[in-house]
Amino acid sequence: MTAPDTATRPQPPVAPVPPDVEQAEAAIVEHYPRLVRLAYLVLPPALGRNRRVLTAHSLVQRALPRGRRDAAAGVAAVQGGVPGQRGGPDDSGYAYVRLRVLRAALEAGLPLTFRALPRRAQLPPALPQVWGLRLFPRSGGAEELALDQWLATLDGPGRAACVLRALERLPEPEVLRVLDEAGVPDPAAAARESGDPANDALFASPEFDPCVLQARPTDLLRRRRLTRAALAAGAALAVCGALLALPGGGWGSDGAAAPPYARNAVAEQALDPAKLVRVAPALWHTSSRTDFSTWPARGDRADDTALLRRALAVWARPGSSVVVSATPGTPSGPPMGPAQLLFAGAVDQAVVVLLYDGLRVVRYAEPRSGSAGAALDFARTDGASADTATALVVSRVDGNVRYLVAPWVTGVALRDLLKPGGPPAVLKTTQDGVTPPVPGPAPTGDCTSWNALSLTGDGATRLITDLGELTPARLTSGAPGAERNVTEAAELADWSRIACLLPSVRSHGVRTVNSWTYAKQPLPEGDGTATWLCTRAETWQGAADRVQAQFLAPGSAAAAQAAAAEGAAACGPREPRVLAGVLWKSRAGQWYVLAAGSAQFASLSVSGGGVNGSANGNRLAVKAPAGAQVDLTGRLTDGTKAGVLR
Repeated sequence: MTAPDTATRPQPPVAPVPPDVEQAEAAIVEHYPRLVRLAYLVLPPALGRNRRVLTAHSLVQRALPRGRRDAAAGVAAVQGGVPGQRGGPDDSGYAYVRLRVLRAALEAGLPLTFRALPRRAQLPPALPQVWGLRLFPRSGGAEELALDQWLATLDGPGRAACVLRALERLPEPEVLRVLDEAGVPDPAAAARESGDPANDALFASPEFDPCVLQARPTDLLRRRRLTRAALAAGAALAVCGALLALPGGGWGSDGAAAPPYARNAVAEQALDPAKLVRVAPALWHTSSRTDFSTWPARGDRADDTALLRRALAVWARPGSSVVVSATPGTPSGPPMGPAQLLFAGAVDQAVVVLLYDGLRVVRYAEPRSGSAGAALDFARTDGASADTATALVVSRVDGNVRYLVAPWVTGVALRDLLKPGGPPAVLKTTQDGVTPPVPGPAPTGDCTSWNALSLTGDGATRLITDLGELTPARLTSGAPGAERNVTEAAELADWSRIACLLPSVRSHGVRTVNSWTYAKQPLPEGDGTATWLCTRAETWQGAADRVQAQFLAPGSAAAAQAAAAEGAAACGPREPRVLAGVLWKSRAGQWYVLAAGSAQFASLSVSGGGVNGSANGNRLAVKAPAGAQVDLTGRLTDGTKAGVLR
């Protein structure tokens, strides 16, 4: 009898051996940056960059198995590997931890429901934790921003398929196998969403590297206010306890005042969600006013009675865990009657409610996770019009801003003011009018860019920018009383040179900022022509307007501040004139006193500091010693004397 030929007979497949804990740990340590980048890209962008960074690190660190072996996961991870690639049989430890990281990242993107207990990946990471800082990867360019916005439109399986193909360089059959092992119901559909392979190189950009991070502080003012509020609450509690222990029951008789918990019909109506005003979606078409009072109620939580009741109650009686902020000149008291509902919905990691009472817009925000605490922001909006009621800030996370635009806005585009010749990037809003997250102005503090939104609608294109408040500021150009929207190339060029001076009016309750080129001055010694501008930031309260006179030398990328004033009428409709001067050095090394006024000035004169001179007209140039301190005055065409802006 002949022995069977075992050399040619097919052998049954042998199940690969799952990796030991030590092997899995070695794979995590060796490939840690790649695994964290994979988790960061698969996690939903709605978490915000700081939360995504910490969650990605947590998921990778938790990928280590609990026991010596995890046979089921190990076998599933290494079956069918492609030799010579990560995840093949020559690197089974990496394939095993990659599968665990991928499963956890997909679970972290699932919404929390009351029907099932939350999975561990859906909860905020226990470790690592960073207190007092926000961490996020370095910002990339326009291509990386476009890729990040496109990834935000995909679901978790779609992002996972895209990352496995672009970052892991797996062929399509291997992508389908890994997705199937990760629990994706339809791997083929996910693979079809994975986009154009031409953009695969962008996944290696520092924009998506959670291991090379930038750090910024959290809200320092809010943190300080919380500390002060806690100390004040403790002191008040101690005082009240001592007073209640006194004979007679505390403070003494309240006279005709009602008991502390007396029922008041007007107050109860203001706190009743059923009494909230909801206007028709098309009211702005026919209303004699076009402001916040014509905004309809929008958002996916507009009918959430419990949420609206909490928002109204916190507005009336903010507790110790509520962080309250208000723009200058804005009262932060309870509503005087039933307010109007503008928006209620989930935005990023918060649930936001926007209310309007005719004088103020109020933003209530609570954590989406259901944890304790809330924020309450007040912004004065009386006297708003179609030009200044175009948008509200609904979310500001990790330097990115989301806006809710007015119902009459039909087009939204993002424009960098420092690049006036560049085309604006068109943004697509949600059905409720919420924009995608856009980088805030000068997010890194070095003013290499300044973003603004161009809003088209109601027969005009308006330019707005975020100045750190609930209401964005409208940007205009032109002489006082004749301000116009910034649309022309020359106006955009002027704003590109003064945009980096906008931080000086940040968080001051600014409604509009107007830039006016009030004079052009030929420089001595043939050094070109200088431009004099006046920028006026008008506030909602109307009593703290800020005015700046700016000098722009030829060839300079940015204007220099020549003079500034707060609460002055200069450069505005009430006093449409301005005068300012600078000490300027020519290319030959000679110093001059340069001054220019608006067209209302008939003559200018300068004296003091070794300088004495005058000139007819609204421009002056006089030689001066270095560091000279001079007095500058002017005379108007009607003969009255006028001084410089101060």
